Amino acid sequence: MSLYLCVFAGDREVAGLEVGSYADFNAVRQAIAEELEGGSAGARFPTLMLHSDCEGEWAVGACAQLREELATIAAEMAALPPRPFPGNWQNSVAEARALKPGNASESFIDVDGEFLLRRLQGLVETALAQGQPILFQ
Repeated sequence: MSLYLCVFAGDREVAGLEVGSYADFNAVRQAIAEELEGGSAGARFPTLMLHSDCEGEWAVGACAQLREELATIAAEMAALPPRPFPGNWQNSVAEARALKPGNASESFIDVDGEFLLRRLQGLVETALAQGQPILFQ
């Protein structure tokens, strides 16, 4: 089963992000916990790290906090060496698109082969601009 994050305005979807499987999302969060939180998930980035990945939403207020967390995460992960892609499908997509991560921030991709942290930051910006939550589907 895969994780899809999206923003709606009324009945219209204005942005969406297909992360991959729940295990893929967990791999990102695990790397963040290991590299940036001293192994204690949520110690620095509770909005991203402690939210259930299987249902619910990040409310607009949470998106404002998430924006700050993701900016810090992206900057700090960019200063770390790249990690191997966490899954076979990511390796296949990366190979097909000739992607080579230059740092740890680029070591996670979505199903379209886009850098996941960057895409998540864009989704947060859309949610804030629309004044709408990010839904987990």
